Amino acid sequence: MAEPHQNPKKLSDLRLRFISALVLGPLVLLITYLGNLPFAALTLVASGLFLWEWFTITGTQAKSPSSLTGFATLFAIGVLTVAGHPDLGLGAMVAGAFIAYALGGFSKAGRWAIEGILYSGLALFSLLVLREGSNGLLVAFFLLFVVWATDIFAYFTGRALGGPKLWPRVSPKKTWSGAIGGLVLATVFGAGVAFVANAQDLMLWALLAAGLSIVSQAGDLLESAIKRRFDVKDSSKLIPGHGGIMDRIDGLVAAAIFAVLIGLVAGGSLADPIAGLGLI
Repeated sequence: MAEPHQNPKKLSDLRLRFISALVLGPLVLLITYLGNLPFAALTLVASGLFLWEWFTITGTQAKSPSSLTGFATLFAIGVLTVAGHPDLGLGAMVAGAFIAYALGGFSKAGRWAIEGILYSGLALFSLLVLREGSNGLLVAFFLLFVVWATDIFAYFTGRALGGPKLWPRVSPKKTWSGAIGGLVLATVFGAGVAFVANAQDLMLWALLAAGLSIVSQAGDLLESAIKRRFDVKDSSKLIPGHGGIMDRIDGLVAAAIFAVLIGLVAGGSLADPIAGLGLI
């Protein structure tokens, strides 16, 4: 009996994914290492593309008053946060989202626009304050490696083990085995990053990694649900083999926002939320 052949298209897609990751991964790490304006520029561009894809998926016209207000809002959030006024950055986000909603006539389409502005705005704000806060390089690298490990090992564990589907109505290919595999390996990688950096209390770092991994997968499912709601396969085709920016950073966006929220709840400030966790 002949051996089953791999689907050539799947092999080609996997090759494109690998090449894109090989190029973009080190570039993101380098810019994250540099911090300051290079990192701010990267996050601003990424959040802008994220919002553009959100508008495209949900049917908001790219040059409508609502969408233009959204892009201007992101710019204001970035400038004010980098200038050391995170409170004003959040204020600009709320004001910009409301204005966009009003310009959309308080319609259902306008509601999708306001949700996109708030989500991308919170992502931009969160990434900036995490990188510029206490030991921001460690926190940023920790976040990236946890999210990347979640994505990579969830994919390969799910393919290798298969089993029951995680949420077939929303994402038919994701499995419980993949989700658990991603969670376990992301926790190990997160603790590994903290260990290499000589951070204290590795158990708490591991628990944080596990929480971020779960939220990262939830962010992935949220994007899948939105795409399925609007009958879209990929958010765009900006990244060969990966789809769009939303397809690549959906988990990172959710995890970054979650990290800031738990830091604030634990007593951190808007400018340095992660300090509230006492991990540095």
